This record gives sequence, structure tokens and C-alpha cells, in this order.
Amino acid sequence: MSTIGIGQAAVLGIVEGVTEFLPVSSTGHLKITEGLMGIPVDDKAVVAFTAVIQVGAIAAVLVYFFKDIVRIMSAWGRGLANREERYHHDYKFAWWVIFATIPIVVVGLAAKPLIESTLASLWVVAGSLIVGSGLMWAADQMGRHKRGEDDTGFKDAMLVGCSQILALLFPGFSRSGATMSTGLILDLERVAATRLSFFLGIPALTGAGLYELKDAVGAGVDTLPLVVGTVVSFAVAYASIAWLLKFVAKHSFNAFVVYRIVIGVLLFGLLGTGVLAA
Repeated sequence: MSTIGIGQAAVLGIVEGVTEFLPVSSTGHLKITEGLMGIPVDDKAVVAFTAVIQVGAIAAVLVYFFKDIVRIMSAWGRGLANREERYHHDYKFAWWVIFATIPIVVVGLAAKPLIESTLASLWVVAGSLIVGSGLMWAADQMGRHKRGEDDTGFKDAMLVGCSQILALLFPGFSRSGATMSTGLILDLERVAATRLSFFLGIPALTGAGLYELKDAVGAGVDTLPLVVGTVVSFAVAYASIAWLLKFVAKHSFNAFVVYRIVIGVLLFGLLGTGVLAA
């Protein structure tokens, strides 16, 4: 029997869509929401469900950045066939995304049992929300915001790609927060860091969702809740992406830092008083 109903799936889809690409931790918010709705956060079916509905959010990225993705993949295809095309930035960028995804795949597969058990605790989420806030604030202060998207290189992609591991191991840290912060430390402009975060998240999150799909169905999650959660997350994530790119073009990440700290402290309080179970 499914542990998640249709109404709950819709709520989780909204939470996923709003938070997946904002630097506030979608995993953390999903776990908090699951806890408030009485859904066991460490249940294998629930863990699989949350990974699958991420595919809806990733689909929103594919649609939103469709022209960019086609341009990059076309350059990659031309470069495979023609040596002269391999000097094109888009051709190189395609390879960088592939190489930058390898570390998180290796760590994800190796640490899967730990990620789904001990590290799934809401205590970890609360601590990661606050610690991640410190990193975001420091990165925004340190970064000189002088390098655009065309100035990115292999080193940038690898460092930003590897930073995704922080969010993988410590739910609450935020994949977007970790990658954007790393981009800022590397002196990328906020919009450039945000776009790089989007592109690097496509293969990692899509792979995770597809990998967990069989477990979600096998663990007893009904197909309808999965579909509802995924469709809702797609629609909400598309709007969230558009809003975020406009926001970071004119604002710092301070609002997200404050929000994360407030949520982290609130979560510690709920756990400490027994309102939520870890």
C-alpha cells in the first residue's frame, strides 16, 4: 500500500517545485513537510518518491533552457564529427558537464545506504540549513561577481559539480546553495553562477530520479501519486526558475541566508520539543 496519498503528493510537488532551484534545500523542505504530514522520512518508498518527483522539476529546466541545451548539444555533436569545432566553448562546456557529474554519481552510489538512513535525519537537515547559510553568506561577500558565463572553464565546472556532493550527503545543505556559492567564490556573476547550477543539475538529478523510479514502484508507491507529484513539481518549478533568474540579477543571496537560518532554528525547536520526530 502506498504511504503517500494524492493530496500529499500534490503538496510535496509544490514544495519540490518551489525549492528545488532556490538555494534553500528542496530535500530539507520535503523532509520537513513529510514530517508535518506524518509521513516517515526514512521510508524507502518515500525517499524514492521524492527523488522521482525531482524529474518534474528537471523537466522544467529542460523546457526553460531548451534553446540553450539544443545549442550546446549541437555544438557537442559537431565537435565529435569535426576537429575544428572542438574549440567552440559550447562543445567544451558539454564535456565539462559530463565530467563534473561523475563525482556525485560515484559518491551517490557508494553512500546510498547512509544517505537513506542516518543522514536522512531531520537533525542533519536543521544543522545543514544553518551551516549552509554561513557558506552562502561568505561566498556572496567574497565573490567579486566579475566573470560571465562565457568565462567559465573546466576547473569551474568541476569544482561546482563536486560541490553538489555536500547537498547529497547532508540534506538541508541545498544543491543549488552549494553550487551557486561555489560559483560566487570563483568570482562568477550571480546569474552566471545560477545558470551553471541549473545546467550541472540536469544530469545528476535526472539520473537520480530515473534510478529511484523502479524502487518507488517496487516499494509500494502508487503510480497516480507519482504522476501528480511530478506534474505539479514541473509547473511550479518552471515559474520558480523564471523568478529566481530575475531575482539574482538585482539582489544578493542575503534573503535566502536569513530564511535558511530561521527555518533551521525553527526545525531545531520542533525537534527539541517533540513536535516533529527526527
